[in-house]
Amino acid sequence: MRVLFVTSTRIGDAVLSTGLLNYIEKTMPNAQITVAAGYLPAPLFSKFPSVERIIPLRKYRFGLHWPKLWFSTIGMAWDIVIDLRGSALGWLLLSKKRKIICKPMPNEHRVQTLARMMNISPPPSPVLLTGHYEKKIAKMRIGEKKIIGLGVTANWVPKIWPAEKFVLLAKQITGVEGPFHGAQLAIFGGPGEEDIARPVLTALGKKAINFVGNSDICATAALIEECLFFIGNDSGLMHMAAALNVPTIGLFGPSPPEQYAPWGKNCRAISGDVSYSDLVNNSQFDHRKTENLMTGLSIKKVFSAVTSLASETSTDRLLPK
Repeated sequence: MRVLFVTSTRIGDAVLSTGLLNYIEKTMPNAQITVAAGYLPAPLFSKFPSVERIIPLRKYRFGLHWPKLWFSTIGMAWDIVIDLRGSALGWLLLSKKRKIICKPMPNEHRVQTLARMMNISPPPSPVLLTGHYEKKIAKMRIGEKKIIGLGVTANWVPKIWPAEKFVLLAKQITGVEGPFHGAQLAIFGGPGEEDIARPVLTALGKKAINFVGNSDICATAALIEECLFFIGNDSGLMHMAAALNVPTIGLFGPSPPEQYAPWGKNCRAISGDVSYSDLVNNSQFDHRKTENLMTGLSIKKVFSAVTSLASETSTDRLLPK
């Protein structure tokens, strides 16, 4: 059973599709899967046993990445092509069956949209697998520390919670009255996001471990997996934490939590008092130029959410009260 699985170039959307890939592995035990994914998330798929080939995608102007992908896949007779990008690729390849992403329904989460495309119920939860080597290195770097992960960056400025709020929250949750008294903080961010994270790292000093800028995404996944808890902006790192079964609080503003909240039993999405639609539905909004739109999310609201979820989460991941 030869399967072509075309997923996103972005980390977050690619991670959200891993539940579907995991479902295919479980229900098609003889599947030989080729995954086409963005350069950044592509290594994450190498840990799935049925994935025999990965085609890293880099976006080109005028959609020139699609002819490149077609050329890489045209020589194979596929049993099923699953296209989560909604391109014409599935119709241009020889395949017995095709599944092309459908238009999301109002307020439908991305995971639910993928499940509806495949007629799966309940929706399969995203899952990430970490390798033995990466786990070993992560444990060596962290040691016996109890760590709380903070994802302080994002791919565009409007949805980054201000650094000073992250700092004050970090001090509260690890303070005497906090749910993680005495824990170490681990600061996460992707390559090229060092400047965004620097104010948080500087303010927290020795209380924080710097994991920003790691170019090995599989190593980053193993480090996140070691966290007791993760708090972060709406980003690929947030979705990675949720898929690794780490209790996760996602911070939202100019992105819709209904569609992109961290998915899982021990996950919550927290928004400010101004709704997503009110933030973005104006002629001035441009995600590349608009200034920060997360200032309306209060530390008090996030602290309350963290405390609540910490009390609900299984005690094997949490520090003693």
